[in-house]
Amino acid sequence: MGAPRLLAGLDQAARLDRVAHLTTHGQMPRYRPEELVDLAENIDLRGRGGAGFPFAKKLRSVMRSARAGDGQTAVVVNGSEGEPSCLKDTALLLHTPHLVLDGALLAAAALNSEDVVVGVTRRDVEQSLREAVAERGPAGRRVQVTLLPERFVTGESTAHVNGLNGGPTLPSGQKVRTSDRGLNGVPTLFSNTETFAQLAVAARLGALDFRATGLPSEPGTIMLTVAGNTVVETPSGAALSYILELCGTDPGQGVLVGGFHGKWLTPANARAAEISRESLDRLGARLGAGAVMPLPMDTCPAGEVARVTRWLAKESAGQCGPCVRGLPAIADVLDDAIRGGGRAALEMLEMRMKAVLKRGACSHPDGTSNFVASALRTFPDEFRDHALGSGCGRRVLGALPLYEDDDENPERLLVDWTLCRGHGLCVDVLPDVVRLDLDGFPAEASMVVPRAQRQKALRAVRRCPALALRIQD
Repeated sequence: MGAPRLLAGLDQAARLDRVAHLTTHGQMPRYRPEELVDLAENIDLRGRGGAGFPFAKKLRSVMRSARAGDGQTAVVVNGSEGEPSCLKDTALLLHTPHLVLDGALLAAAALNSEDVVVGVTRRDVEQSLREAVAERGPAGRRVQVTLLPERFVTGESTAHVNGLNGGPTLPSGQKVRTSDRGLNGVPTLFSNTETFAQLAVAARLGALDFRATGLPSEPGTIMLTVAGNTVVETPSGAALSYILELCGTDPGQGVLVGGFHGKWLTPANARAAEISRESLDRLGARLGAGAVMPLPMDTCPAGEVARVTRWLAKESAGQCGPCVRGLPAIADVLDDAIRGGGRAALEMLEMRMKAVLKRGACSHPDGTSNFVASALRTFPDEFRDHALGSGCGRRVLGALPLYEDDDENPERLLVDWTLCRGHGLCVDVLPDVVRLDLDGFPAEASMVVPRAQRQKALRAVRRCPALALRIQD
């Protein structure tokens, strides 16, 4: 993904270094633990990474767990954006990293945390943060920056913490709260980039001034990524249609709100919606990680949904049947339906979607199934026409962003023919990338490796007995 375009023009300015940051925002005040909880509660600060859980409750949970144990705590900033439609946290970390660090260190001071770790997935973001940490001198020594694999499930709390602890960046599959046991096994305050930035702003302004912006019931501002390429900060309560107009677009055929695990709004509902939890709740949607994706009039809705569903199936954590078998089956049946598979294909699709619900090791199967179900409700005529053979006559333009489409220089898996002996282990590890010819050798000498398949590609390289494989940028 490229750098985000910000409507405020922040992308035209250099990253705010420590001096520029303090000149702009001033020094950060200190808060006692209960004062910080009261602040978060007074401004109704909620997590901005997807679930929208109240931040004050997270703080109290960590404090409670620490008191029940030996008093150790940790703070983790989730700076990963495995969702291709999200760039708001990337924008903050590239341009205003000190604001995020302020919030994390403020929370760490209140919790008496020794460890503050920021997990990221982009190298440019990692570099920006490391520079910011160095600019803080001795105070920055408490902050560690860790680069994690870029995949859809990296942002899930247990997957993120597992990766930071040196394990696989995969969901644990267990109902373990990070506030009870997280980083290095201690109670951990886990929240995303924007949440900590909002906390830093509120700490400087105070609750009363912070509440002067936005709705009385949902004070403050919200950061959005619109159409996968534009980041905008808006007061809560703004009309969604106005935000789209500001970004040079409109509701089109419908708007996907909340990312690929979100819900579709019809054009009429999109025009009636406001940027607030209450407004979107009434329409059966939520902002999630702040992704807003309008679908242009000139692309095929059914094809766009099928394309994203296939990508989501490949982003499986690979830990349970609903992900490993259920999601590819949904993608296969959906492809069959939109290629004229008839009503039987649509009925089979409904069965496949229901079969994965509430059975996964994490929320990925449910989120993917609900994404397809929402599309079927929002574009019923489109899917029916495709299934019955008439279709819509429009091409699939890739309006919903995916990493493979945006990667101009993808990594490639290369075969050294002077070493290859045709063992075939590579296709066992990487069946979505490697194809064998009739003689049992790789059919191609150079194969594109999608980002979601990178870890498997590395495993294939390590497992090759003849050392005939390598990855090239």
